[in-house]
Amino acid sequence: MKQVLAFGDSNTWGLVPGSHPKKRYPWGVRWTSLLQEKRSDIRVAEEGLCGRTTVFEDGLRPGRKGVKSLEPLLESQYPIDGVILMLGTNDCKTFYNASAYVIGKGIERCIDILEKYVAPEKILLISPIQLGSDVWKPEKDPEFGDKSIATSMELKRVYESIAARRGTAFLAASDYVTASPVDDEHMDDEGHRIFADVVGNELDRIIGGE
Repeated sequence: MKQVLAFGDSNTWGLVPGSHPKKRYPWGVRWTSLLQEKRSDIRVAEEGLCGRTTVFEDGLRPGRKGVKSLEPLLESQYPIDGVILMLGTNDCKTFYNASAYVIGKGIERCIDILEKYVAPEKILLISPIQLGSDVWKPEKDPEFGDKSIATSMELKRVYESIAARRGTAFLAASDYVTASPVDDEHMDDEGHRIFADVVGNELDRIIGGE
């Protein structure tokens, strides 16, 4: 059985849009579980964490710095046959004031670590969905602002260039799914279903089908 690591943030964890306190879509709804159910030849290690960034420390919530937790997780899950890497949304928060270019540098730090454990062609780099136009509103997520929205729209171009240069596979989540209007940040259940199919097709090309 092949081992696939899905490393990401709340859209990998499966956060239900607008839920307070946070609720998680159950098994059979979130995309990582749907991907697992479709494939009997792989084991999907679900490693999504709400608020996770590429390289930035969250002063309010410790443990969100992706590059700090990635290597221990890789050692824990080793051997790894493939990796799904989708981060960058939280890096767009106004607190970090990071451009798409800088966020790209952060995602490359993650790729540097991944390449110690798996060949680049076995890595699926995914640029995340775009933030919705009202995400900054108090009832949604005021940690984001207008600049955050613009930056999230630039990540596809930056990540695609990185993937071409580094030799990883690439997928733009924003080509297939959008953020729920409930919070302008997270996929709804239909988005998870669509996304699972798209990622599954890409995974076939990376590690092979059943």
